[in-house]
Amino acid sequence: MGEEGTEGTVHLLCLAATSGVPLFCRSSRGGAPARQQLPFSVIGSLNGVHMFGQNLEVQLSSARTEDTTVVLLVGLEELTNIRNVERLKKELRASYRLIDSFLGDSELIGDLTQCVDCVVPPEGSLLQEALSGFAEAAGTAFGSLVVSGRVVAATESWWRLGTPEAVLLPWLVGSLPPQAARDYPVYLPHGSPMVPHRLLTLTLLPGLELCLLCGPRPPLSQLDPQLLDRWWQPVLDPLRACVPLGPRALPAGFPLHMDILGLLLLHLELKRCLFTVEPSADQEPSPEHRRRLLRAFYTLVTASHFPPEPGSPEKVEDAAQRSQVPRACYLVSGPEEPGMGWRLVALQSGPRRLLLLSAQSPTHALRGLATHTLHALTPLL
Repeated sequence: MGEEGTEGTVHLLCLAATSGVPLFCRSSRGGAPARQQLPFSVIGSLNGVHMFGQNLEVQLSSARTEDTTVVLLVGLEELTNIRNVERLKKELRASYRLIDSFLGDSELIGDLTQCVDCVVPPEGSLLQEALSGFAEAAGTAFGSLVVSGRVVAATESWWRLGTPEAVLLPWLVGSLPPQAARDYPVYLPHGSPMVPHRLLTLTLLPGLELCLLCGPRPPLSQLDPQLLDRWWQPVLDPLRACVPLGPRALPAGFPLHMDILGLLLLHLELKRCLFTVEPSADQEPSPEHRRRLLRAFYTLVTASHFPPEPGSPEKVEDAAQRSQVPRACYLVSGPEEPGMGWRLVALQSGPRRLLLLSAQSPTHALRGLATHTLHALTPLL
């Protein structure tokens, strides 16, 4: 649904469900925000198809041509009773950076896995103790440390947040421009969709932010430098060690096999994951290509090979076939000779699922490589 020359363009279109009024349209091309917007005539045509299908109990969710994709997002029920469209459009602008980050080529993967992107700090227990003490002193049970959109440490109450907000909150923080402090209103899709909470953020070091989720109190001014120094000055060195962890996820010096070019480790019960394409960064493919390979492989193995996530309901016939469900699978792209093409392997063990990308390992060694790596990573997540 686009004009000639819009190759690789994705448009996200949000319409009011009843009136069809366009609330916003965000565009991405090649993983980066695009200025080209959908013409109003195309928006009107899409809305007409949507309304026609609705009368037949058919929902239009997306439309494609050879070079363009348009995704239609119909608002939540609370957004359908719109009294002032222009005011709603203005309020939705606060979400544009978050929306654009989902459309772009993000270094995160929580949007796909619905698990929180995390990193493993070298002295996590010290940071956890400081965070819990600071949050209590500030009068909230919800606190986290976030580096580049990934959670370094969090209080128990923060981890108990529902899956949508647990993934979205750090992603939101990572999508915003750098700022020393923020007092940001947020609606929690699972916990509080109608009444906003306050997301307070304080930059402890460049790229490393302290986040608090709270109600009307405390005011941001109450989080003064003296309170910050009391809890964070003693752990300044561990904080500094967290800053480069963003894209790396793992502590410096963690022993990964030299054949590994990227990995994704998920804990399906905790809903947390470690994702990195930093190993052997001087080799091909590029980090962007590695991320695309792992994302596509995750989609494949989750849809086709592995059993339902722990705690999810199963049909009787599904349960009867569990003994036949594989616990490991691999994919070879290109020639099978070492150093030619790419190899992807996935291994399921209890609540953990590991995906690896390699270029050098022979096919027969992939399962051993994955088993050894999962054993080494298990204490971390």
